[in-house]
Amino acid sequence: MNRPETSVHPAVSMIEPLLDLLGCELVDPDAREPADVPLRFDGHVVAAVRLPALHGALDRLIESVEREIGCRVVEMNREQKQLAIRLLDERGAFILRRAVEDVSDAMGVSRITVYNYLNAIHR
Repeated sequence: MNRPETSVHPAVSMIEPLLDLLGCELVDPDAREPADVPLRFDGHVVAAVRLPALHGALDRLIESVEREIGCRVVEMNREQKQLAIRLLDERGAFILRRAVEDVSDAMGVSRITVYNYLNAIHR
C-alpha cells in the first residue's frame, strides 16, 4: 500500500492491515480520484482508498485462502483443497473467466477435480 506523504490519521492506521489484505492503495485526500472511496473522520476526508484492479483478483483470493488454511494450495491435502475450493467459491472466485483452469493449475490438480469439488459443494 502506498502511504500519503502527509502523516496517516490514527483512524486510518487502524484499517491499514485490512487495506493491505484487500490489495487496496491508500491515497492522500488531495490526490483522490472520483472512483476512490473517501475515508471521513469528524466530517473531514482524512484519506482515500483506491480499490485494486480486477487483474490479479484471483491470485489475491488464492493467497487469502492460503493464509486462512495455513499452507500453499499446491501443498494442501485433499481435504484442505476441498475446503479451499469451498472458500474460493463463497468469495466468488469462479465467476472470473478461466478461474477453474487457473485454480487447478495452482493446486496441481485437473480441472475435472475442481469441477467435482464444486459439484459436491452445490449438491
